[in-house]
Amino acid sequence: MKTWIGLICRFRGAIHTRRNISSSQTSVQKTPSALWNLGRLNHVAIAVPDLEKAKSLYQNVLGAKVSETIPLPDHGVYTIFVELGNTKLELLHPLGQNSPISGFLQKNKAGGMHHICIEVDDIKKAMSDLKQKNIRLLSEEPKTGAHGKPVVFLHPKDCDGVLVELEEA
Repeated sequence: MKTWIGLICRFRGAIHTRRNISSSQTSVQKTPSALWNLGRLNHVAIAVPDLEKAKSLYQNVLGAKVSETIPLPDHGVYTIFVELGNTKLELLHPLGQNSPISGFLQKNKAGGMHHICIEVDDIKKAMSDLKQKNIRLLSEEPKTGAHGKPVVFLHPKDCDGVLVELEEA
């Protein structure tokens, strides 16, 4: 929760700073066009210790549209997507003994926010550019994600403590 609150506070601070800069300038500065573009927030992933209980909360208590459970053995997780209209929540639960979610849940017994996923228009160009900017990637090549699209994760130590997943749109 502290990470989420910190992220929101930094985001609000960035907006406030941007408004002050924008309102004090008479001309708009153009950013050089990038090789790739950051898109919309695709989902926020939440690790849960009891997948059926979490699914029931969103489906039966809150009334959300919820997907079936999808096993992703390459990622070591079971996943369920909760549709929210403007984005999704991804509920994650360990699949197999080497699941990265197992370690997360050992440290966070009640579960919690695991990562955010942001769309990019060209994942290969994004990966190349981010490497040049000294952002560590958690794999050398993109993997196929839950939506059947290429994904890559960025090291949380290079992203203000947040595990960031990029997904090609």
